[in-house]
Amino acid sequence: MRKILGITMGDPAGVGPEITVKALQGPKVYESCKPLVVGDAAILERACGFVGAKCTIHPVADPSEGLYEHGTIDILDMGLLKPEDFAIGQVSAAAGDAAFQYVRKVIELAMDGKVDATVTNPLNKEAMNLAGHHFSGHTEIYAHYTGTEHYTMMLAHKDLRVVHVSTHVSLREACDRVKKDRVLEVISIADKACRDMGIAKPRIGVAGLNPHCGEGGLFGREEIDEIAPAIEAARIAGIDAQGPIPPDTIFSKAIGGWYDIVVAMYHDQGHIPLKVVGFVYDREKQSWSAVEGVNITLGLPIIRTSVDHGTAFDQAGTGKANELSLKNAIEYAVRFAANR
Repeated sequence: MRKILGITMGDPAGVGPEITVKALQGPKVYESCKPLVVGDAAILERACGFVGAKCTIHPVADPSEGLYEHGTIDILDMGLLKPEDFAIGQVSAAAGDAAFQYVRKVIELAMDGKVDATVTNPLNKEAMNLAGHHFSGHTEIYAHYTGTEHYTMMLAHKDLRVVHVSTHVSLREACDRVKKDRVLEVISIADKACRDMGIAKPRIGVAGLNPHCGEGGLFGREEIDEIAPAIEAARIAGIDAQGPIPPDTIFSKAIGGWYDIVVAMYHDQGHIPLKVVGFVYDREKQSWSAVEGVNITLGLPIIRTSVDHGTAFDQAGTGKANELSLKNAIEYAVRFAANR
């Protein structure tokens, strides 16, 4: 049976509406799931014009009313904005508030069991905060409104998967957060996530924090005092955790098939390798030929996957934004929903 996916439109002033329309143009997505956009029908109608798409926008008040047929895009129309209410490609409180409300609604739908998984398009943190919603990102919104205390971010590009001990904090604070209990918690979440995707015996590579994993304490003792004890505790619990492994080689090994998932110690340690392989810029065409990768929040009572890029205000309204990351996020949501 096809699962219902609630897909937020993202910040209306960004590329979210356009890549949503582009991602839902092919028949394949409708063979694997029932996509339901959560946003404003008027904005999605305009996006169809931007990308030159010929499809029918079908507003609904409840997921049960969706047609879920190729050629028709079902949208739970919240009626918050019209095109004349904001400027495309610019930060605004109106668009920031709408983007936040779309997320609140899709979380509500998932918690009520009306959608089987959620997929989010990019929002703009500045716009959201201008509207009075003081969160640092989607992850924190989901954690707050689902009452989740223990969670982490996972990035994925094909078979390269990374989870993080810390994300949206300063680098100085990130180092302070590398503690045994938190590292063990993230290893455990990573193991469960792999099993939820159908990987029966996950192999987890755990990165070090310091260059060369500290060289026996010469460059720092976090590997000795915090990371290695967490790995040992995980192994005692029956988890195949390996490491600590030098951060400059662990991702190459993961791409080579050594690990099913990598535990990174902080935001950029995990994000940079994912975006190096997922974001491809064509020098000759002066445009992005690929923007791939999925952002997934683990530890929640509901499924949440997302694009791994921002609102791209500079591309909004041009119809040229790349939809590959959103298509990948939809595929991952289907995979999680099928195994849950």
